[in-house]
Amino acid sequence: MRGAEEPQAVPSGLPPSRNLLRARDQPHPRRPGGGGEAAAHDGGRGLPRAGRDLHGGGRELRSPPPGEALKALAFLAQRFVAGEDSRAAVRAGERLHRKGIKATFDELGEDVLDREAARRAAQSSKELLRLIPPHLERNISIKLSSMGQAISREFCLELASGILEVAREVGGFVRLDMEGSSLTQDTIEIFRELRKRYDNVGIVLQAYLHRTGDDVKEAVGRRDRVRLCKGAYKEPASIAWTDMEDIRKSFMACARLLLEKGNDPAIATHDEELVQGTLACARDGKIPASRYEFQMLYGLRPKRWEQLVAAGQNVRIYVPFGSHWFPYFYRRLRERKENVFFVVKSLIGG
Repeated sequence: MRGAEEPQAVPSGLPPSRNLLRARDQPHPRRPGGGGEAAAHDGGRGLPRAGRDLHGGGRELRSPPPGEALKALAFLAQRFVAGEDSRAAVRAGERLHRKGIKATFDELGEDVLDREAARRAAQSSKELLRLIPPHLERNISIKLSSMGQAISREFCLELASGILEVAREVGGFVRLDMEGSSLTQDTIEIFRELRKRYDNVGIVLQAYLHRTGDDVKEAVGRRDRVRLCKGAYKEPASIAWTDMEDIRKSFMACARLLLEKGNDPAIATHDEELVQGTLACARDGKIPASRYEFQMLYGLRPKRWEQLVAAGQNVRIYVPFGSHWFPYFYRRLRERKENVFFVVKSLIGG
């Protein structure tokens, strides 16, 4: 599972997309009654709008502008993105709940440089926390870069604190996504500031960074709630493992410590070797499944989710939604070739 988004341009000839997956019942963000959700991360970029309904008949997603490649990508994106509005995401969460699977919800968007856009993003997160019915667990993930992290730390802390206040009111939990290595230290420092006042906040740590072993030890000592993932960014070898075997070794070393001494850790991976390694570590250490959970991405390996739940494991799915779905979807395909395999396999019922 990814820990963050890689800020990278889409391929040549594929325009950035907005309002391409909007549900039929979602008002346009610039029309009366549209609310702030779809516009929260826009930042005035003026991205293209939806074409015809991809599915017809009240389905969740809409097709992109003309072009067979984009149409095909939008079709595949249905497996990764729950829809363009929060209600579509909650409906996806309800479907998961009926299968005994939990969810964490995240509105797609990042790198906000405008204060009003950051405030809209924060307000959207508050509205999402209130919208999620309590039986689903009010659990969301946010990116500090969408909360004005690049504007100022004080401003970002103010917005994040407001979200955590609402989460506290409704019994919710907020996970801070980890982004690029240039933001790692700042994200950890902001998280520590928030942890002084809130116990309903967690963080993501990326196993492929050389520093993460030490970060996990510190987090365990502070009783922080950690989601461990491999990491999705392209980082230099000077700060990150680049060989998959090295990444797996780092992941399992961190996972073992979190399982043995962590505070409700989330083991976020689709890698079966790491899933099996985690299960073996828990079994050997007599660690009950109630003390940790697996997390996976919406649309990847859905049958595996159900198998793990049937075996008594706790599983939570990261459910992304929002109008800025295309960069997220592109990165999911780009980061690991097996993601393409998982999606195609799911589409044909495998």
